[in-house]
Amino acid sequence: MLVRQFMARFMAPASQASPGQRAQAAAALAGALVRGELDPQEERDVQLVLTALLDDPSPLVRAALAKELGVAHNAPHHIVVALANDQAEVARPILNRSPRLSDADLIDCAAMGDCACQIAIATRLRVSAAVAAAIAEVGAREAVIALVRNAGADTPDFSLNRIIDRFGQDGEAREALLARGDLPVTFRAKLVDAAASALTSFVVSRDWLSAERAQRACREAREKATILLVADSAASIVGPAALVRHLREQGQLTAGLVLRALLSGNRSLLIAALAELSGIPANRVAAYVREFNGAGFSALFSRADLPDSLLPAFRAALDAQTELADDLDSLARLSRTMIERVLTSCERADDLTLAPVIALLRRFDAEAARDDAREGMDLLSRERTPPVERQKTFGVAAFRARFAAAA
Repeated sequence: MLVRQFMARFMAPASQASPGQRAQAAAALAGALVRGELDPQEERDVQLVLTALLDDPSPLVRAALAKELGVAHNAPHHIVVALANDQAEVARPILNRSPRLSDADLIDCAAMGDCACQIAIATRLRVSAAVAAAIAEVGAREAVIALVRNAGADTPDFSLNRIIDRFGQDGEAREALLARGDLPVTFRAKLVDAAASALTSFVVSRDWLSAERAQRACREAREKATILLVADSAASIVGPAALVRHLREQGQLTAGLVLRALLSGNRSLLIAALAELSGIPANRVAAYVREFNGAGFSALFSRADLPDSLLPAFRAALDAQTELADDLDSLARLSRTMIERVLTSCERADDLTLAPVIALLRRFDAEAARDDAREGMDLLSRERTPPVERQKTFGVAAFRARFAAAA
C-alpha cells in the first residue's frame, strides 16, 4: 500500500509534485527502509522504487537519497554505488561516509570522479592504504593535500613518495607533508630539494640573481636544512644512515656538507658519511673518528675518497669539537668559535693547497656571524623595546639629541 501510494502521487506521469516534494517523499521512503520499519515484501518493493528514483531528473531527489542512505550499514549496495557515481553534489555524502562502499568501489570513484569527489574520499574517517595509494597516484592537488592532512588515512611510504614527486614544488603540499610526524627523514630531504629547486627557478626567472649565484645560495640553504634534519634524527650513530644514503644517491653528499655538520658540533653525519663512502661499519668508523689524529683515521679518509687537502681541516674541527663539547648549545647551526679554531689551524699550516678550504671556512664564518647577529638583534629588540607611548614621541630630533649627548 505504501509503495503504491508513493508511485501514484510522486511517480505517475500526471503527477504535479515538485522536485522538493519528491525529494522529501524519497527521503522518507529511504528512511523507513534503513530503520527496518518494513516487512520483507514492502522492503523489496521499496528497494525497487528507490532504484527507479535513481533516474529522477532532479538532483534534489538523488541528493536526498544520498543523505538518507549515506551512513546506513543496511543500505542497498547497488543504490549506494549508483549514487557514488552520480554528480558531485549527490555523490559527496555517500563517498565521504557510506560504510557500504568497498575499497574497490572507492578506488574506481577516485579514478573517475572530479576533485570534489576525490576530496570526499580522502577525508573519510578511515582511508585504507589501497585507497590512499589510488588518490596519491591520480588525485587532484586539493584531494592529495586533504589526504596528507587526514590522520585517519593509512598512507604508505611509497604513496607519500609519489605525492612528493607529483606536488613537491607546491608550497601548500610541502607544508602539509612536513606537518606529519611520521614522514621519513629521506622524504623530508626530498622536500628540501623540491623547495630549493622551486626557489632557484623563481629567483632566476625574476632576474634577481644570476643562475650561478642562485644555485649557490640555494645549495647552502639546502645544506643548512639538511643539518637540521640530522640534528632532529635519532642520536644513534646509525640514525642519519638513511639520509646519508639518500644524499649520496642524489649527488649531494659533499665534503663541504660534512664539514658544515662537524662545525655545527654534530659528528653523526661525519660517521654516517664515512661509513657509507668507505663501506666500513659505523661502529668501527666511530672508533677511528675518536682517534682522529691516528693513521687509521687518515686511511679511512682516503678510503672514503675525500680530498686529502681537507684532512687537516677535519682533524682541527674534531679537535675543537672535543675541547668545546660542553659549550656547544646546538647541533644545527655553525659555531663561530669552532670555525675560528679551524681557520687558525689551516692558516698556520701555510699550505697553498688549503686555499680553497680557507675560502670555504671564511664563507662559513660570515654565515655564522650573520646568524649570530640576527639572533642578537632579536634578543635586543625583545629586551629593550620602549613602551608604546614612548615610541610615539621618540622621533628624529630626540634621537639626534641623545646621539649628541652620548658623543
